[in-house]
Amino acid sequence: MRTFIAIELPEEVKEYLRRLQGKLKESGADVKWAAPRNIHLTLKFLGEVDENKTQEIAVLIEKTAKTTRSFVIHLSVLGGFPAINSPRIIWIGIDKGDIEVKDIAKNLEESLEAIGIPAEDRKFHSHITIGRTRSSLNRTSLAKTLNELKNSPQAENIEFPVRKITLFKSTLTPKGPIYEIIKESFLGTGTLLP
Repeated sequence: MRTFIAIELPEEVKEYLRRLQGKLKESGADVKWAAPRNIHLTLKFLGEVDENKTQEIAVLIEKTAKTTRSFVIHLSVLGGFPAINSPRIIWIGIDKGDIEVKDIAKNLEESLEAIGIPAEDRKFHSHITIGRTRSSLNRTSLAKTLNELKNSPQAENIEFPVRKITLFKSTLTPKGPIYEIIKESFLGTGTLLP
């Protein structure tokens, strides 16, 4: 099954991101927008995993969660990969909570690699993907709108508590992915792993 590990977002944050997507859509760019109900902060994309292996993965997630204190994420800037002026991926960054998210991602990466799940080639960047461009149609207009709205998430002072890490199953359909929760691991009262 196709799986990933993520931090879920509260409904009010998803609603804010939906409104932000609406403003960005006015650029007329050819973007596949993430369905607001599916928006999350990915900690690790696992890809196709044998169903039997998900139990082992769930145990590792639980261990990481138990040694991690609850924390707060604050949305920062709107951006694009590889660059805001030529975006292929449109994202929201985080400032407060970034260190904690990176620590969790690093701990998951190391423990998953120990059970045979390959490590990422790229360095982890805490972000929430809200869309992916499909072509260069109106990309200049999109870049202009992104630059105009760049500081909007920070100005709105959007933040939320993180209390759990979730293992998801992702089923691809013609209407978009369907995400199902396999396991939720609630954060403990310990300290982040070294």
